[in-house]
Amino acid sequence: MRLIHEKKKGRDKRSLSCDFPQDGEMSGSSPFKMRFVHLDLKGAPPKVSYLSEIFPLFHALGANGLLIEYEDTFPYEGPLKLLRAPHAYSPSEVTEVLRLAAAHELEVVPLVQTFGHMEFVLKHEALAHLREVALFPNTLNPHEAESLALVGAMVDQVLELHPGARWLHIGCDEVYYLGEGEASRQWLQQEQNTTATLCLSHMRAVASHVQARHPATTPLVWDDMLRDIPEDQLSASGVPQLVEPVLWDYGADLDVQGKALLMEKYRQCGFPRLWAASAFKGATGPSQALPPIEHHLRNNLQWLQVAAQGRKDTLQGIILTGWQRYDHFSVLCELLPVGIPSLAVCLQSLLHGGFTEDVRARVQHLLGISSLEIAGVLSEGTGSFPGSDILALVIQVSLHLRSSVDEMLQMDRYVTGWFSPYHRRRKLIHPVMIQHIQPQALR
Repeated sequence: MRLIHEKKKGRDKRSLSCDFPQDGEMSGSSPFKMRFVHLDLKGAPPKVSYLSEIFPLFHALGANGLLIEYEDTFPYEGPLKLLRAPHAYSPSEVTEVLRLAAAHELEVVPLVQTFGHMEFVLKHEALAHLREVALFPNTLNPHEAESLALVGAMVDQVLELHPGARWLHIGCDEVYYLGEGEASRQWLQQEQNTTATLCLSHMRAVASHVQARHPATTPLVWDDMLRDIPEDQLSASGVPQLVEPVLWDYGADLDVQGKALLMEKYRQCGFPRLWAASAFKGATGPSQALPPIEHHLRNNLQWLQVAAQGRKDTLQGIILTGWQRYDHFSVLCELLPVGIPSLAVCLQSLLHGGFTEDVRARVQHLLGISSLEIAGVLSEGTGSFPGSDILALVIQVSLHLRSSVDEMLQMDRYVTGWFSPYHRRRKLIHPVMIQHIQPQALR
């Protein structure tokens, strides 16, 4: 889910109006009945007090649901307690988040990884024997009965704290190195066995567990592991009767026709409902500090085109993903408060069927921003939305402080000559040089 899409050269606002429908060219009604904001809590999880401030804004911007990916911030109990991070939410905090969401008409769908992206589970020595490949903690070994018991217990604990959840996302994206473990290699030696069969078998097992234990809850899965599987194999697997795929693509130039064909393929295979997934942050680089709003806007506008090409009501809704880390071990990318302007632009464009001057004005009003820049960076100190002070600080650090520090460390003759990395490691400096370096460092 965290594929890196290369950013295109920035285009001015006029190019956007040439490429996409403007006032009067679209009906103004969204083809996406469900518009879910993804909260990726595996990095910089917000305090509940911040969520209480931001949920009313999500609702005002047009969201009517949340996809909450807890990972190690969920308060697992019993044998699963080792999965819980020191900063995990308490059960009462999870309950409060659900209460706040309901108060602002945001339906909550929890996400539990059950196949790939299992680093937060398989990094633990006590569970390392359940890795598909012994060296890599990302993928679960689907041959072990203990693997299914593990993810089943995780699912049960999460749903116990989410009573009445209509959907549960069970992940299943980017199941890297599937088929490369020793048990898989032996299994694949049998002629009829393939990695696709192995993947579908585990998906079916997890989804069947959800259906048996929680019959009112429908599993969602990311679709990337399904895309290349032949129609007849997908149809015969039993998976289409158990899950609803989420087609994801975060590119600014996604293949609209290709996505429409993929939707038709899934429909022919027997999947009754499909979902789309775009991005408002966390999809343009693992260490990205500021989201390129134009990139994400174009991505969401192209999903509108995909919806227009497909059969009516084929897409149940769209999930606007906001990744906080590319995986459990990577650095943070754009923080949630920093991504709010991008989210606002994308949500309002999806709600109204395009990005118009009216949409721009509404976003500026809701965020308290005097001038909304799509192709560039927001002005410092603008905005009155919850977390806007964090955005101002990140802009200051990213655009000004970091470059001036780099320039000083690499270009200043006194620093490069008398305060090099060698000097700093050994805490050595000529006292005379301090009077040259210190004033600039303090500034």
